[in-house]
Amino acid sequence: MSRESTPIGPWIRFVVKPLEIALIFGMAVLVIDVLWGVFSRYALGEQTRWTEELAVYLLVWISLLGGALMFRENGHLGVDYFVGKLEPSARRLSAVIVEGIVILFAAFALVFGGLNLVGKTLESGQVLPTLGLEMGYVYMVVPISGILFCLFALEHMVGYVKDANSDAGKEEGV
Repeated sequence: MSRESTPIGPWIRFVVKPLEIALIFGMAVLVIDVLWGVFSRYALGEQTRWTEELAVYLLVWISLLGGALMFRENGHLGVDYFVGKLEPSARRLSAVIVEGIVILFAAFALVFGGLNLVGKTLESGQVLPTLGLEMGYVYMVVPISGILFCLFALEHMVGYVKDANSDAGKEEGV
């Protein structure tokens, strides 16, 4: 399945490129932060207070956003032995069903639940002790990643349906 050949493929590129750049930048900041924390602890005698807190929350953001990007690239571990034994049309149908389940989970658990979590945390006024950032903004990655999972699952579904239609056209001699 070619992502660019789907109707939404070219539009998703405008989401994926900035996401890739943000993940690269976030990883670079994480590496520098951890190196600075180690350097300050062993060379200066006392670790800078904010390095550990920043590293933890950068890792959360990178993990959730990177997970969404890997989902788009089908880079997650999958157990597809039995699905591989099915006919191509049944394999496509099972893939569409799985993508639908992903959309349902991401929409309810990540987007709806994440927005609820962000709202309640912002209302409570929780603030990170050393960075001074409101905790609700840290949790904002949950609904953002949920939206990305939904978008990428929709892209996969459109690709499977398009492939099924093009296969049907070949069988009819069109």
